Amino acid sequence: MASTNDHGTPDPQVEPRSTGPRRYSAEYKARILAEYETLDRQGKGALLRREGLYSSLILNWREQRDRGAKTALAAPAGRPKADPRDKEIARLKAENARLESELGKARTVIDVQSKLSALLDQFATDSATTKNGENP
Repeated sequence: MASTNDHGTPDPQVEPRSTGPRRYSAEYKARILAEYETLDRQGKGALLRREGLYSSLILNWREQRDRGAKTALAAPAGRPKADPRDKEIARLKAENARLESELGKARTVIDVQSKLSALLDQFATDSATTKNGENP
């Protein structure tokens, strides 16, 4: 809507239009298609004018709907096949857990061995000083 300036002449400035194409939700498309298919020729024209749509959009939406239905019908029934990568991931996780457990045991053995070695060194030192006639 053009505004007028102080002299009563219309302002030639045009209001900016929306940027980019309109986007329609899947629910909107389905609703319009359902309504469009129940109408006669005049009713279809009225619907298109009321919604500001072109008949080519209706054709595109109908093709999209039919393609989606064919895809859904072509899909195999039942659970989808397991991804082989998921099986490999599970196997690697189990192997990782097993190796972590073995590593923990190995660390415990190393810790015990180092303590035993220190204890044996202490006994050996005590034993050597006792044999030399020195009392601890």
